Amino acid sequence: MKIQLKDLLDDYRIEMKVELNAILSYWINNTCDNVHGGFIGRIDENNVPHPEAPKGSVLNSRILWAFAAAYGITKNEEHLHVARLAYKYISNKFIDPVYGGVYWSVTATGEPLDTKKQIYALAFAIYGCSTYFAVSNHAEAKTTAIELYHTIEKYSFDQQYSGYLDAFARDWSAMDDIRLSAKDANEKKTMNTHLHVLEAYTALYRIWPDAGLKEKIVLLLKNFTEHIIHPTTHHLILFFDEQWNVKADTVSYGHDIEAAWLLLEAAEAIHDREWIGKLKKIAVKITDAAAQGLSVNSGLEYEFEPGNNHHTREQHSWVQAEAMVGFFNAWQISKKQQYLKQSILSWEFVKEFIHDKQYGEWYWGRNEDGSVMAAQDKVGIWKCPYHNSRACIEIISRISSFLSTGLPF
Repeated sequence: MKIQLKDLLDDYRIEMKVELNAILSYWINNTCDNVHGGFIGRIDENNVPHPEAPKGSVLNSRILWAFAAAYGITKNEEHLHVARLAYKYISNKFIDPVYGGVYWSVTATGEPLDTKKQIYALAFAIYGCSTYFAVSNHAEAKTTAIELYHTIEKYSFDQQYSGYLDAFARDWSAMDDIRLSAKDANEKKTMNTHLHVLEAYTALYRIWPDAGLKEKIVLLLKNFTEHIIHPTTHHLILFFDEQWNVKADTVSYGHDIEAAWLLLEAAEAIHDREWIGKLKKIAVKITDAAAQGLSVNSGLEYEFEPGNNHHTREQHSWVQAEAMVGFFNAWQISKKQQYLKQSILSWEFVKEFIHDKQYGEWYWGRNEDGSVMAAQDKVGIWKCPYHNSRACIEIISRISSFLSTGLPF
């Protein structure tokens, strides 16, 4: 049985290494903007580039993160070179030299376009810069990450009720419309922003183990356990007002399974045994809640509205990537083979239904009837080499650790 498990994991790891290189090769070959610098803002579903499209800070920060994190695995100097280009572009074009923080978007030529300060975007810039410093020792990137952390704490942290307010105007004044995207509720606090602030702070703590930052990570974990994780369903609650009053009952299966492992990762990064023990138990409960969205083809569905019993049965690519990691994480914690099996089935689903076999990379997703979701970007404000490359990196790292020690951790 041990030999069979070793072989299974070894095969999984090999496939992840191949896939990681394929994803990064797509981005190297298709997205570099050799005219204006940085990366093309949009490539459509037919793989047609739109060099005139705006460039998003989240896209560029996720490119920075993906290539920096991948370099830690591949040691491919081309990957580090792309990360270097991404950092340079963020530093030169997205950092607001007057008010601090990062713009939401710039024009194709790099001029400020949407100058709002979305805390989600600042978090991804911290995430990318911290990871880039970890593999390059580029001191300026670390300084940038720390400065952005202080900016979030200065303007976004809610001193009265705890947690982080979602968005501001360029000068950090209040705005009426603070939605992250058109589909989101216009509420002051969101699960999504808190999850990615936690993710960013975790990456920053690894390169800068500051006591104050550690306190903020613990406080974020409390925000999740006290407000964001539903006490009985263990799904994540998505939207709140300033005082943490619940403003929606939507279930996001992808965010459930993503949070299941990111929360535990944060506790492990700060080496807090009490939180690690607590979050291992919570992680399995959240994973089981997310598994309610699995379809008969082993793909994880998008959303569910309990109030009107409405299912959005689309199967988005990023959700499958998070399922690969989240179920693997639950196997490491519980040693129950059903979770490892589902992680591998999620990967099999990606290979069969999400891979773009003609142009490379991953489709946005599939509709309920199995057709490819139309009019969705291959590259864009939201379509990035982040969830899929991270799934590869996480699976490679976790299997390597398991095979070297014989233990899940």
